[in-house]
Amino acid sequence: MKNVLFLLFALVFVYFASTGYRASRTVTPVVSPDSATHLHSSVGRPSLYDQLNLEQAGLKKNIFDYALHGWQKIDTAKSMLTIVDFSQPSTHKRLYVVDLANKKLLFNTYVAHGQKSGDLVPNQFSNTQSSFQTSLGFYKTLNTYMGKHGLSLQLKGLEKGFNDNVYNRNIVLHGADYACEEFIRKNGRLGRSQGCPAVPYAESKGIIQAVKGGSCLFVYAPNLDYLKRSAYLSSEYTSL
Repeated sequence: MKNVLFLLFALVFVYFASTGYRASRTVTPVVSPDSATHLHSSVGRPSLYDQLNLEQAGLKKNIFDYALHGWQKIDTAKSMLTIVDFSQPSTHKRLYVVDLANKKLLFNTYVAHGQKSGDLVPNQFSNTQSSFQTSLGFYKTLNTYMGKHGLSLQLKGLEKGFNDNVYNRNIVLHGADYACEEFIRKNGRLGRSQGCPAVPYAESKGIIQAVKGGSCLFVYAPNLDYLKRSAYLSSEYTSL
């Protein structure tokens, strides 16, 4: 008799364990304090573009994304990213030097374009010798030297057909007395270079020292041929 009762009890226990009891249980996932903190900190976190207030500085988000896209594909250990936005007129501060590692906008200032690229806003671009035009695309900064404009920075163009001839053309980053507000007040625009990205003398040394030695420089304009053909703007990238 005891054996029969024990068997009945065991059958009842197995039934409830496998049906009603299990179905009515609510499983609550366990989240560690560290995981919860990480999730909370990432939700609603502003993008780097927003953290740097680049919209207020005049740089559109799609241009910043283009620059990040190319920077991620360039072989450089430097976290410095320089963006020249030639969609803006020369009366605007259209050069941006961003320290990506420390999330800081180090410089936002004027920059000149080539004499034959246009008047207030450049619209003609070239990779050929003696064109006196600006070359679009991604560059890598090289070494400094003392030239007729003082401290100057050599540049290497990374995009075949767009800017890979800039080193031979002596296109460099340098200071210029025609790249300042006083020139704008007198002439209604900046002066123009022979194709070099020329910046105000007062800031040229600081900019050059910050970006020299292998950092990324991106020269942008809304040129459909470039945007369609650039190898640095193809494929996916990670937004910051």
